[in-house]
Amino acid sequence: MSCQGSCNCKPRCWTCTLALPIKPALLRCSLSSSPLAAAAATFSGSSPSFSGGGGGDDDGYGGGDGMLRSLHSSSSSDTDNNSGGCKNNGGGGGEAAAAVEGGGDQRAVAAAAPSTRDLLLACADLLQRGDLPAARRAAEIVLAAAASPRGDAADRLAYHFARALALRVDAKAGHGHVVVGGGAARPASSGAYLAFNQIAPFLRFAHLTANQAILEAVDGARRVHILDLDAVHGVQWPPLLQAIAERADPALGPPEVRVTGAGADRDTLLRTGNRLRAFARSIHLPFHFTPLLLSCATTAPHHVAGTSTGAAATASTAAAATGLEFHPDETLAVNCVMFLHNLAGHDELAAFLKWVKAMSPAVVTIAEREAGGGGGGGDHIDDLPRRVGVAMDHYSAVFEALEATVPPGSRERLAVEQEVLGREIEAAVGPSGGRWWRGIERWGGAARAAGFAARPLSAFAVSQARLLLRLHYPSEGYLVQEARGACFLGWQTRPLLSVSAWQPSSS
Repeated sequence: MSCQGSCNCKPRCWTCTLALPIKPALLRCSLSSSPLAAAAATFSGSSPSFSGGGGGDDDGYGGGDGMLRSLHSSSSSDTDNNSGGCKNNGGGGGEAAAAVEGGGDQRAVAAAAPSTRDLLLACADLLQRGDLPAARRAAEIVLAAAASPRGDAADRLAYHFARALALRVDAKAGHGHVVVGGGAARPASSGAYLAFNQIAPFLRFAHLTANQAILEAVDGARRVHILDLDAVHGVQWPPLLQAIAERADPALGPPEVRVTGAGADRDTLLRTGNRLRAFARSIHLPFHFTPLLLSCATTAPHHVAGTSTGAAATASTAAAATGLEFHPDETLAVNCVMFLHNLAGHDELAAFLKWVKAMSPAVVTIAEREAGGGGGGGDHIDDLPRRVGVAMDHYSAVFEALEATVPPGSRERLAVEQEVLGREIEAAVGPSGGRWWRGIERWGGAARAAGFAARPLSAFAVSQARLLLRLHYPSEGYLVQEARGACFLGWQTRPLLSVSAWQPSSS
């Protein structure tokens, strides 16, 4: 049994070390009254009306220091992955690629490629080298073996990667069809997005941790402005709005809160604004919502801090077009949850961050996927086989987590894997997917270069994240760790998501 901070173990165990700053009994007592944690439980249901939630209790913190060691390591060493015999650097696909190039029947090819992972890496290698017929054969072999997205976690993972690679083969070949069902990737439906928010902790962890950083940064402000660069359905904001209302000075009343929500779909943004306004009225909070439409393509060059392409230029153009205003008496928070990977390159990322710094925000919150040490040091992972290997390691852990925590045959899990994770995999192995795996070192380095300094997450923010897992995802596999100024959520020993907070540097 893990100790709870009261034992005399030497060396001190992981749970005991974490418990040192706050005695566990006091920690549990303080967490039970946390307004953000309580609100997050209330407003994270599967319905767009922000209702539902609930979950079982569990007194165990879980533990293990393997992920912490991984987080502190910046090496891209070749470590075996549980889902296959290949290594993180994408090795092992060459022999399979040679076998597939040689043609022959599929049984002979399969015999030459001992694992599904090898075949997928071979497909990526062949695709990168331009041998589209052989790449197609490799994808078809995997699809034939894992012909349905309803098998076990390994089969489902293989299916989605084979499908994503097949789609890319067809796109490169200029075909007007795909080898499997479906067309161009579409945004996930609201039902699938909210189901993902319900059955997996990733979004709720990111939202809760970012919200706590924002709540602390705007404490005492009479006018609060939140610029959310990826508002989607707005599920992040009801818990924060409720926490702000509950902390209001009785003599002054609650502050005025303005959310500028960005997204690519106007109708979704309008519905999000209507729901948030209705919720704010129900808690008597002065509230305004402004939609900020971001286009996926830029039709003409528009300069932002010295650059002229991509999402940063689009954001600036959209802000000007919608009359985005920053008032001097407002305290500004900029929320970048699952947004920065949309920026195409280092120059665009730097320009965007300089644009944000010019707004003088009190806090900038960043949440992004982690490559678990396999992303390497470059700005992109341009080598496709290596990128597929990194992405497989990441999503293998995600699929294993869902396998362990969601009942077999769950329709919600199927919808999430097809509409959310499957489409993420398509994007991750697509032409621009290399930028998905920059990791906290790259985001942090870019933020510092743009004039930001890390704003340490409070012990309470980290404790709330652990409480979220304890109450709603009581599996021993999920871990929360604090390292390098960020808070990480992982499965087993692999970090999957990081949340960090930043503020303009005083220098």
